[in-house]
Amino acid sequence: MLFEKIDEKDVTRAIVSGFAKELEEYAESDVIIVGGGPAGLMAGRTLAREGVKTLIVERNNYLGGGFWIGGYLMNKVTIRAPAQKLLDEIGVPYKEFRKGLYVADGPHACSKLIGAACDAGVKILNMTKVDDVVLREGSRVAGVVINWTPISALPREITCVDPVSLEAGVVIDGTGHDAEVVAALERRGILKTKGFGAMWVERSEDAVVDHTGEVHPGLIVMGMAVSTVYGLPRMGPTFGAMLLSGKRAAEVAIDILKNK
Repeated sequence: MLFEKIDEKDVTRAIVSGFAKELEEYAESDVIIVGGGPAGLMAGRTLAREGVKTLIVERNNYLGGGFWIGGYLMNKVTIRAPAQKLLDEIGVPYKEFRKGLYVADGPHACSKLIGAACDAGVKILNMTKVDDVVLREGSRVAGVVINWTPISALPREITCVDPVSLEAGVVIDGTGHDAEVVAALERRGILKTKGFGAMWVERSEDAVVDHTGEVHPGLIVMGMAVSTVYGLPRMGPTFGAMLLSGKRAAEVAIDILKNK
């Protein structure tokens, strides 16, 4: 078998032109999701399946957050009922550990979720961090200000690399306990977070899903960012609420877009 003859410049041009074209197209999206963990991926899949133009911005060079590695670097993930139904939707096998508690292989579950989001049409920017938010009338969140993640690792005297902005009808903060988008508003005195509480799995999962929603005009919080905003207990390495919170965040975003 012989591969097609190409030159190195062809490879470079293919990468640069493909990336540039996509970045130009997604300079304006219907929804920008900040954070490509399980909540972000589920939200993205749900939105894109409804025809919503969706971009995920992820600060790391990988997707899935803790969903990939599970708890204590043991790559098993637990899901409490009824969230296992979402695993059924994307074809993730799991076993019942005890009534209402299921365990799956983290890499398998994570890769299936990534594939499901991409298959639905979600686009992704890796190694990209959010520096700030775009605000419009009445401090409505209308996008995010981004830069390459490695910029933050450079010495301060050589980091004068201006960011760029992306606009969206809705922004969703799925950045975990850091709540990075909310933090940008907090730095401006627009919001005040309570900080997440101590571990309490049983209480936290229901609370996170129940509190998922629009926290400020144009900004939705989901996943563990919800705990940070409202002072809810943390939940540790169980991921059902992450998936259900992501799905609910997508549904809220769709409602907001319909009423704009």
